Amino acid sequence: MEHSASIEKFSVTQKITMMVNRYEVRSVDPSGNPGQLMALAQQKRAAFKEEVRFFADESRQTVLFSFKARQRLDLGATYDVLDAQGNPIGSFRKNFGASLLRSTWQLDAPGVQAVGSERSQGVAIARRVWEIVPFLDAIPAPFLFHFDFRDPSGQLVLTSERRASLRDRYDVTVPGGRLDWRVAAAMAVALDALQSR
Repeated sequence: MEHSASIEKFSVTQKITMMVNRYEVRSVDPSGNPGQLMALAQQKRAAFKEEVRFFADESRQTVLFSFKARQRLDLGATYDVLDAQGNPIGSFRKNFGASLLRSTWQLDAPGVQAVGSERSQGVAIARRVWEIVPFLDAIPAPFLFHFDFRDPSGQLVLTSERRASLRDRYDVTVPGGRLDWRVAAAMAVALDALQSR
């Protein structure tokens, strides 16, 4: 899959396995149904230095891109998005001060700076209550949380909307294709994989 900046819509679906979290990044048809596999992401659980690689297909022989934490076990870590050759093409980090009430992320890529936060303050608070109630924290949260990323002028750069399904599925939109789809896909996977950190 070429890394055209003109890709405006795709989906990300989580597949849970014993040792790793896997995510499929797929194109979508005009009706929003998943189509061609664009990338397959894999995240090792309990890694000391967070890294998620995106492969071309199920064989996992060809790395298309990745994201990796700059520091080990740092709640405020910056994650670099790297192309297949290891060159940086973007970065993101969680803003922990702003995230106390509503998860907030800073996203940077060539020509794009954006801040993303949960769309609904009510859902954000309900999620936090769910996570601290002892008997509820073992049950997957039923909330559909959506993120909107906007540049300093208020223009929408990226949205990630969680669908109601048994597996986590996100509809990702990059209005105008301003953001490299690889950076958008890395951010969308991170919103799921790193959300509770």
